[in-house]
Amino acid sequence: MLVPRLTVSVAFVFLVLSSPLMAADLVTKQSPYSVSETLDRLEALLAQNGIGVMARIDHAANAERVGLELAPSQLLLFGDPAKGTLLMQEEAVVGIDLPMKALAWEAADGVIWLAYVVPSSIASERGVAGAQDTVAAMDAGLNKLSDAAIAP
Repeated sequence: MLVPRLTVSVAFVFLVLSSPLMAADLVTKQSPYSVSETLDRLEALLAQNGIGVMARIDHAANAERVGLELAPSQLLLFGDPAKGTLLMQEEAVVGIDLPMKALAWEAADGVIWLAYVVPSSIASERGVAGAQDTVAAMDAGLNKLSDAAIAP
């Protein structure tokens, strides 16, 4: 009976370790600004760098519309088709993760956070082996822009 238990245990460990939630590298940074101001600042920086904003979703406002409460939380969808297309040409499924997203939210203790998934993590998870220069530039650019958005 050792073999079936070992097989089940190995399969379980594989499933847990291969989970998309486990694989993605999430960067989380504290912001001195409100949720709205944090994303306003990031949105302005993106525009200055020629990166388009596709949508802004106010989770708290959506919750309020259905009679529920949620601390301030907003999601910004953005991207540069010149870069994202290169990734999608190699692996179309990367389109499930594009455009890029940044989430700003207020934690229970009142601290504001800004988070995003590292582009190289997305590329790796989706099997994008080429376009390494593009992915590295996306990583560096998003790190720089998010740092600038939360700078005092």
